[in-house]
Amino acid sequence: QVQLVESGGGSVQVGGSLRLSCAASGLTGSNNVIGWFRRPEGKTREGVAAILTGDGRTYYADSLEGRFTISQDNAKSTVYLDINSLKPEDTATYICAAVRVPWAPRTAVQALGDLDNRGSWGQGTQVTVSS
Repeated sequence: QVQLVESGGGSVQVGGSLRLSCAASGLTGSNNVIGWFRRPEGKTREGVAAILTGDGRTYYADSLEGRFTISQDNAKSTVYLDINSLKPEDTATYICAAVRVPWAPRTAVQALGDLDNRGSWGQGTQVTVSS
């Protein structure tokens, strides 16, 4: 059974940075995609970034600026999301998801779509950005 535990959220001021962590367990095989979504209060969930655990290939949602960086530590089975230059509109619950894939997604739309449609989900961690 896949389990995902997020941590690292909190309250930060505009312009600050955060590192979110997603500790994964129960994943099998080397072709897994782990990614981050966020859900602002009262709004729908949106994909942020994903990583293919087998080779570290990364995928980023086109709608986002280059303030997000996803990475992994295979030894710790942990995926990170670094967010820089935080803005009030980044305030949301950030949720980690994982899915096994038959082959490497070619695009961020595919990777985040696989997660959205078939992924296992964590509980989320709250990020609040204040001015």
